[in-house]
Amino acid sequence: MLIRRETPADHAAIRAVHAAAFADADRPDTVPAEVGLVDALRADDGWLPELSMVAERDGEVVGHVVCTRGHVAGTPALALGPIGVLPDLQRSGVGAALMHAVLGAADALGEPVVVLLGHLDYYPKFGFEPAAKYGITPQVPEWASHFQVRPLAAYDPAIRGEFAYPKPFMEL
Repeated sequence: MLIRRETPADHAAIRAVHAAAFADADRPDTVPAEVGLVDALRADDGWLPELSMVAERDGEVVGHVVCTRGHVAGTPALALGPIGVLPDLQRSGVGAALMHAVLGAADALGEPVVVLLGHLDYYPKFGFEPAAKYGITPQVPEWASHFQVRPLAAYDPAIRGEFAYPKPFMEL
């Protein structure tokens, strides 16, 4: 498996990954929001091309993750998501490889913190902790229970306050 930055040639495959990864069996004709979210993020000022990565296996894109520019009370930070893996490869290490790659890249770029809204049993294995522990709060109070942060090497404990997602997240 190869983890690399996405290229324009990957866009259709990335859409297909998220469409399959987030498909709703009860509504098979509905396109998952994550498909349009990635496209909207690419068009947003918060897009960071060096933090949009694909997992490729045998020449096929099988997973995707992206971090985009958010802010904690005006301080630059990262929003992680979506992350998607083709259903038949979930729980095979593809998602973990994507997570390690994007977090390593973010750290190498000097980013201070990565924020996400996600599963409490999955993301802690990558160093994510409840955001409240760091004084970082979500824009939507109901998200607090699943709102998590991963401090990186450039993290400063003075980074506190409300996290603002890039605009496309709030338009879902």
